[in-house]
Amino acid sequence: MKIKNICCIGAGYVGGPTMAVIAQKCPNIAVTVVDINEKRIAQWNDPDAEKIPIYEPGLSEIVEEARGRNLFFSTDVARAIDQAEIIFISVNTPTKTYGIGKGMAADLKWIELCARQIAEVAKDSKIVVEKSTLPVRTAAALKDILDSTGNGVKFQILSNPEFLAEGTAVEDLKNPDRVLIGGDVDTLEGKEAMDALVNVYASWVPRENILTTNVWSSELSKLTANAFLAQRVSSINAMSELCEKTGADVQEVAKAVGMDSRVGPKFLKASVGFGGSCFQKDILNLVYIAKSFGLKEVADYWEQVIIMNDHQKRRFAANMVRKMYNTVSGKKIAVLGWAFKKDTNDTRESAAIYVADYLLNEQAEIVVYDPKVTEEQIYSDLNYLCTRSEEENRKFVTVVDSPMEACAQAHAIAILTEWDEFKVIDWRKIYEDMLKPAFLFDGRRLLERDTKEKIGFEFYAIGN
Repeated sequence: MKIKNICCIGAGYVGGPTMAVIAQKCPNIAVTVVDINEKRIAQWNDPDAEKIPIYEPGLSEIVEEARGRNLFFSTDVARAIDQAEIIFISVNTPTKTYGIGKGMAADLKWIELCARQIAEVAKDSKIVVEKSTLPVRTAAALKDILDSTGNGVKFQILSNPEFLAEGTAVEDLKNPDRVLIGGDVDTLEGKEAMDALVNVYASWVPRENILTTNVWSSELSKLTANAFLAQRVSSINAMSELCEKTGADVQEVAKAVGMDSRVGPKFLKASVGFGGSCFQKDILNLVYIAKSFGLKEVADYWEQVIIMNDHQKRRFAANMVRKMYNTVSGKKIAVLGWAFKKDTNDTRESAAIYVADYLLNEQAEIVVYDPKVTEEQIYSDLNYLCTRSEEENRKFVTVVDSPMEACAQAHAIAILTEWDEFKVIDWRKIYEDMLKPAFLFDGRRLLERDTKEKIGFEFYAIGN
């Protein structure tokens, strides 16, 4: 099958960048990204490519190159579905906040709505691709919905999970470690559908880096990959607390352990904790799946990864209070960084939200600076926690446009995102403008210990 038209339902952090790169690498395929959010589509269509809704290094240039040529953004979902041979589903699958599985299971209502709309609109055979991270055997539910239309249209369901790291998503898409495609390996139609998607990626990805499996293995592989990565973060963070009690340095421990070829150095940097849309959600989903099959020990094992991560955030904030003479009431604390990691404007599950919330509950006054996160998003994140009123959040949280402004006359600084610009700040000037003693809490192990000691900060770095 020769693919001429691709549709992606969902213009978020996965759908937008993925389709932009496909459009750039496959100029003979028309790629349309659709979303019911009119504001988001308008941002993707803004003539100034720098104003697109997602910040990723290199993304705006790709959008500017391909948009209007073979990359389109639209709210006309039905038309895009009708014209496409391949339909990617890339909508949000948050953790349920209600009913059965509350707090653990993935909420699949948007996935089901997509399937029902595809079934209603489609007049000819389609390949439907799961791009969102989904529980194992979701493909079966999709197929049930799509095959129940009774209009004779045939659908093939593929799983093509994303393995993107925000901040390096464009590079991950251009040069992926692997592309995983799961489908019905036991039928000719299933194999043909998989081959069609393989051929799209093969336009730029070496064939040996494109893996094909059955659909269930593909769905579970994504959850497993994120669980393993998150486990490493929680493991080194657990050791960071022990290092603080014993006098060891977690960076030295991590370096020694990481030089073991069986372990490797990646994801062994102690920090205030992992965030983002994937790790916590996917592990909770994995825990729920294990519990639903009666695998208590498996569920308990993976749930501990989340417990450790939550503990690390609380421990960091509690240490701030303790080191500042057991009170931060009325004290100005500068928070440098709100995004969950550098080079993205994504704040979902960011450690900064929870540290700030803890400090606000201790009646601190917070001043936030982040180079890419908007003031509107910062207040929205705090309001979502519902621990205070929106009026209180706006009264005690100020968002500013520079680190110097954030730190002026502050009692303490908390570095909560590892933005590169924080490495080159004139820390001596910052120190001079702060109230003394001036505290610096490095939640990302961004600065060298001797740098802080020479300047005169009272400081705390995780695992040291």
